[in-house]
Amino acid sequence: MDFASDNAGGASPRILQAIIAANAGFTAAYGEDEFTRDAAVRISDAFERDCAVFLVTTGTAANALALAALTPPWGAVFCHEDAHICDDECGAPEFYTGGAKLVGLHGPQGKITAQGLSDALDLYPRGRVKQVQPAALSLSQATECGTLYTLSELADLTDLAHGAGLGVHMDGARFANAVETLGCTPAEASWKAGIDVLSFGATKNGALACEAVIVFDTARAADLPFRRKRAGHTLSKGRFLGAQMQAYLADDHWRELARGANEMAARLAHGLAAIPGIRAPWPRQVNEMFVVLPGAIDRALRQAGARYYDWGTRGLTAMQAPGADESFVRLVTSFATTHEQVDYFLRIARTAAGG
Repeated sequence: MDFASDNAGGASPRILQAIIAANAGFTAAYGEDEFTRDAAVRISDAFERDCAVFLVTTGTAANALALAALTPPWGAVFCHEDAHICDDECGAPEFYTGGAKLVGLHGPQGKITAQGLSDALDLYPRGRVKQVQPAALSLSQATECGTLYTLSELADLTDLAHGAGLGVHMDGARFANAVETLGCTPAEASWKAGIDVLSFGATKNGALACEAVIVFDTARAADLPFRRKRAGHTLSKGRFLGAQMQAYLADDHWRELARGANEMAARLAHGLAAIPGIRAPWPRQVNEMFVVLPGAIDRALRQAGARYYDWGTRGLTAMQAPGADESFVRLVTSFATTHEQVDYFLRIARTAAGG
């Protein structure tokens, strides 16, 4: 019963087999191999556009390199105050950009609002030498609260950003889960909605260690080969990244994996909603959910070996916040989560609730 993170599961068997197959024989090094070239073609096909593609091993590197392509050292990157780049990447975006400033914006349920971005832009007028200059907007899809921007919300934010001369980055660590819920194409969820650079996640969704920086405006990618090399993310045996991304994209395997994770989350959310005393501050949308657990249920689950994280309460209203003997927690499913694991978790929770 591991619901701590979708990083906790292993890799998709199909992706593991692709790595084994790529191990045979000899091929060019440093990403000049046929696996990596084919992966880039597959990404361009999936997104219905010629893209510049850079494979790396971590989401932190993908985000930081993407922002470096958009932001000078004296630039400001507007993001949600709870964004992964702001809270969980140990200053990597600032380091890779050479010192750009992250400006965290408040917004309900992990989402930046158009009004919030407009207000922030008013505080950072261009040409004021004492301040960092507006350079980029970074949006997380799905957000750190497991919520989603609608396509119209994305368009409103990117139109505002582009009108102010900002490039737009999307942290897509759970992009696959978002696309499945939105029921749209990858293109509609990215460049057609105004995204310039996407951190395309695969690791949380069944890869071993593989992410892609996808640059839709290829002119912005001119410096990225050098930035990636300088950052230590140009792998000598890059074919193992290319092979993973090939298998990830083949026959829409990435969407199949995300669909399974979302379905398990829906099963878990539906079961929890029927248990007295458990409440969710907002509806589940992807493969992670946030719930307030009564103390007795929380203790019973942990004693039975369930793993999940306590979560910070910043952003919760007074009505949503946990009480004296309650815990606010995050639960995450993955492609490897089974019906049996979900049902056992629910059975323990129901028993602890007196059901």
